[in-house]
Amino acid sequence: MDATELKAMQAPLKQAYRDDASQALITLRAKGSIDDQSVACKVETGRALAIAGLHPATGGSGLELCSGDMLLEALVACAGVTLKAVATALEFKLGAATVEAEGDLDFRGTLGVAKDAPVGFRAIRLNFNLDTDEPQERIDSLLKLTERYCVVFQTISQKPELTVSARR
Repeated sequence: MDATELKAMQAPLKQAYRDDASQALITLRAKGSIDDQSVACKVETGRALAIAGLHPATGGSGLELCSGDMLLEALVACAGVTLKAVATALEFKLGAATVEAEGDLDFRGTLGVAKDAPVGFRAIRLNFNLDTDEPQERIDSLLKLTERYCVVFQTISQKPELTVSARR
């Protein structure tokens, strides 16, 4: 897909959202069921069933997906797609590219061993390896726009309103 095709595909959507902002508001959903045999949750991904469990550092077997890994994978997926879309729209000359995310966790927080240890990532680093001859200013612009339009990155960096509830 080139810039013209991408812009042509997105133009009617952008216009519809300008005309009626309510059309742009969509609720995404994820659903899972708690496994009755082990400490795991079966998550319906829409394409397959992913089974999330405890990380080995918290007593897990390592056979199930760690939710922390899944968060980083979602960030990599979103940032990669966003980078490619932005590069296409900007007609940015991009060869091969990879995206890596890594995050630091202190499992003392998760296990309740130390009250001063945070539960969750202390730091997340997102890195792109780009095969390009573009000037640094264009690379900087590509990264700035990727960061701006990556849904997962923005969700992590701008804490959304969160609610928790339970039903019987």
